[in-house]
Amino acid sequence: MDVPKALTIAGSDSGGGAGIQADLKTFSAFRVFGMSALTAVTAQNSLGVQGVFDLPPEFVAQQIDSVLDDFGADAVKIGMLSTAPIVGAVAARLRAHRQERIVLDPVMIAKSGDALLQPAARAALIEDVLPLADVVTPNLHEAGALADMPVATEADMEEAARRILRLGPRSVLVKGGHLPERATDILWTGRELTRFTAPRLDSASTHGTGCTFSSAIAAGLARRLPLGDAIRAAKAYVTAAIREGFQPGHGVGALRHFVAGW
Repeated sequence: MDVPKALTIAGSDSGGGAGIQADLKTFSAFRVFGMSALTAVTAQNSLGVQGVFDLPPEFVAQQIDSVLDDFGADAVKIGMLSTAPIVGAVAARLRAHRQERIVLDPVMIAKSGDALLQPAARAALIEDVLPLADVVTPNLHEAGALADMPVATEADMEEAARRILRLGPRSVLVKGGHLPERATDILWTGRELTRFTAPRLDSASTHGTGCTFSSAIAAGLARRLPLGDAIRAAKAYVTAAIREGFQPGHGVGALRHFVAGW
């Protein structure tokens, strides 16, 4: 039985709603075998991030080698990288393994507002990891930071996507989940501009949305879907998971990752 495999390289969310935990749940929901390389461990819950412990870059690299030397990966999702040395280690190992189908979620700030990418790591992310990505998936804030411009409208999203593409990724998907009227994402491939729109949901269950969306795209790519189809499937999945979300703690609610099963 040929089972698609996907690797997530990201931080751990002890609250279970985002990061590695959300990624592995999402892979499973798409019937993809999930593997992981942790970059950092957070003390985190629905109210915020109380602490971050970054793993040694050499150990991050060792995890990646262990997984790819044995299993390989049909796709890779990259999330929280935290520090410049970790960014460099991840980029070096993915280049060494000639990894394809890489989805980069440029995690910079948690839903609670806590920083998840050190300032010095931003330049390293742009220089070392962006050129490896088949698609990078920034939200409005992240797109603004990468494109060096304010991003608040669909027109801004288009311009930011064009600017970010010049930094090296093969395509850019600017996520519009924070737009006031509708959740429209804009994909720019350098040849074609595509909009993906879903109704804006009035829900407090949004913790881990970005992690889940990028992981769902990676799962689709692992199953050899074309990028546009992978994005459509991921957006439908995330919309349903938000709609059926729930409140496990006292802060931001969680997505229902196994929305079809429970």
